[in-house]
Amino acid sequence: MARTMAKTPIPVGMGSPRKRSAHDRAEVTESMEDYLECIFDLENTKGYACVSDVAEALQLNRASTSIMVKRLGKLGFLRYEPYRGFALTPEGCRVAEKIRKRHAMLADLFQLMGLDHREHLSDIEGIEHHLSERAFRRFAELAAHLRRHPLPRSAAKR
Repeated sequence: MARTMAKTPIPVGMGSPRKRSAHDRAEVTESMEDYLECIFDLENTKGYACVSDVAEALQLNRASTSIMVKRLGKLGFLRYEPYRGFALTPEGCRVAEKIRKRHAMLADLFQLMGLDHREHLSDIEGIEHHLSERAFRRFAELAAHLRRHPLPRSAAKR
């Protein structure tokens, strides 16, 4: 006989955190952040971004990349430049720079904890999208503390 487990009721206002998805148009999704970060990098290295370069960098097909680029344009994160592709708007740059800053801080924190940030790239890529501003500030404070007071080598290697 299957045993049923009674569920503990979740107090009002304490529900599970809302997941972001591509269907949620009110917020910038993880996917959008990845696109904006990629476009930011392409603009800084090549001077421009186009659908084929973004698709290649993100290892996606051109059709889905084109759809997202159009969506980002409609949301005001990109502007089209004839014969050049597209460029980030100031708002697009703000979002991309925010993600870059989070990534850099997390990579630094992982290094300070004795973890190779390249080996933990997928962890960093996942965490960077989900940190609240408050958690980001606390992680940055932790990184600053670890810079002043490094972990013993043996503890960092465990």
